[in-house]
Amino acid sequence: MEGGKGAGGSAALGFGLLVALALVPLLSQVWGGTYLTSLVMQAMILAIAAIALDILIGHAGLVSFGHAAFVGLGAYVTGIAITEGLTDGMAILALVVLASAAFAAVTGAISLRTSGVYFIMITLAFGQMLFFAFGALAQYGGDDGMTLWETSTLFGTDALQAGGGLFWVVLATLALVWGFVGRLAVSRFGRVLRAAKEAPVRVACMGFSVFRFRLVAYVVAGVIAGVAGFLLAHQAEFVSPAAAAWQRSGDLIIMVVLGGMGTRNGPLLGALVFLGVEVTLSHLLEAWRLVFGPLLILVVLFARGGLAGGLDWAVDRWRTRVQARA
Repeated sequence: MEGGKGAGGSAALGFGLLVALALVPLLSQVWGGTYLTSLVMQAMILAIAAIALDILIGHAGLVSFGHAAFVGLGAYVTGIAITEGLTDGMAILALVVLASAAFAAVTGAISLRTSGVYFIMITLAFGQMLFFAFGALAQYGGDDGMTLWETSTLFGTDALQAGGGLFWVVLATLALVWGFVGRLAVSRFGRVLRAAKEAPVRVACMGFSVFRFRLVAYVVAGVIAGVAGFLLAHQAEFVSPAAAAWQRSGDLIIMVVLGGMGTRNGPLLGALVFLGVEVTLSHLLEAWRLVFGPLLILVVLFARGGLAGGLDWAVDRWRTRVQARA
């Protein structure tokens, strides 16, 4: 993991990205309007989910192909609660956390008894199970999804409404998740998790329960993704099974790989760039993924550690040249 000078640089980069995101509402007054604000909110929500997934892929070495199921679960718990008349945002958030943690604990306890391609397939199976379960909820729109005609309140305010401060709630959540996962990665828990990724037998011989550490990581990642689903439901004011589809899980994996697995800012950068490229290319080409695929391959081949690793490498080269001239 990052340490020393590199860690400080990465922290500065992440902080700079968060500050830049905070300036979006001012920029939207000049260019883009509410569309720009909504697009950036969506990118930040995806970044939250991608950061959660990187706990599994980058730090634990577990490639989950059903991570979007937690996003869909959080969105559906939110949508159903609001539809049934519960409008207290904190109460709904508590339900989202409990539901996500319970689903992660059960499915994780089963999935983590496998490894490699078997783990990928069983997480995909659980994700698809939830996807079809959402589509079967006829009273909540079925395959068509459901529109949320109102959103919940936060401490009696409209902070969770698109025009009432939702942007700042999403940004604050992203900052908290980014900071929390960054601290988690350098903690004792994170070090054991990464060691188990490289040498699980040796870690087990040292007296650590690899299964228990991985299960806790799986639950933490599921809960964070569920919170992303909670925010997504408020941002889109619409909930559908598509939020839990395996294609969305694939997109999240791409964001992690594109940004840089196991890096502090990789998932954040990956989500922002992924959505930006998707929107730009989709306006230019119908088959935009045919262009995006080769771009992703180039990043993987030539940028060590994804975009974050490439930026760190470029900064180190620049510092070396400056010091050499001095």
